[in-house]
Amino acid sequence: MLNNTQIRHCLDTMGEMFPDAHCELNHSNPFELVIAVALSAQCTDALVNKVTVGLFKKYKTPEDYLKVPLEELQNDIRSIGLYRNKAKNIQSLCRILLDEYNGEVPMDRDELTKLPGVGRKTANVVVSVAYGIPAIAVDTHVERVSKRLGICRWKDSVLEVEKTLMKKVPKEEWSATHHRLIFFGRYHCKAQNPQCPSCPLLGLCREGKKRMKGKAAVNE
Repeated sequence: MLNNTQIRHCLDTMGEMFPDAHCELNHSNPFELVIAVALSAQCTDALVNKVTVGLFKKYKTPEDYLKVPLEELQNDIRSIGLYRNKAKNIQSLCRILLDEYNGEVPMDRDELTKLPGVGRKTANVVVSVAYGIPAIAVDTHVERVSKRLGICRWKDSVLEVEKTLMKKVPKEEWSATHHRLIFFGRYHCKAQNPQCPSCPLLGLCREGKKRMKGKAAVNE
């Protein structure tokens, strides 16, 4: 496991590598972000962005999503995985937003998680990106990078990863760290083909050292 000095070095290095790391889901307001993040479950941001180009022109308010039959909404997001379930969730959450929140997206994470299709990760993204409230959303990239580097333990649950990062990263850096970990995992420390040989963190990374040893053994 990395100590605090080593974690600081990792965070600074990722900041240098990805100074402009940000949420890559296109949106222009908190409501669009909720829809985009709900659509992104088990799906790439790039695909979601292709779909929301037309979706956000057609549907601008919770009322708009409720004016159409479920089948029409399903058809509009058909290219996204789990589209049937996601369409149901979108209409349900729009109904709740209108009935309980005057059509506005709540700023509180616990309130957000009451919405269908909105889990803890989604809620953390929304409060952080839409409202600037410090939060660390743990997606597959954040979890993978945190465990490979040894910031967290392999056996840690997603919630344990979140709590560990919140403990070890200064609160004012939570949101930036979330985006940098995602960019580091999406573009550098990839699931299938991590760029270990050129990684500036190789000297600290338990997983990277193991992989490089394995490659060296194969080449002998």
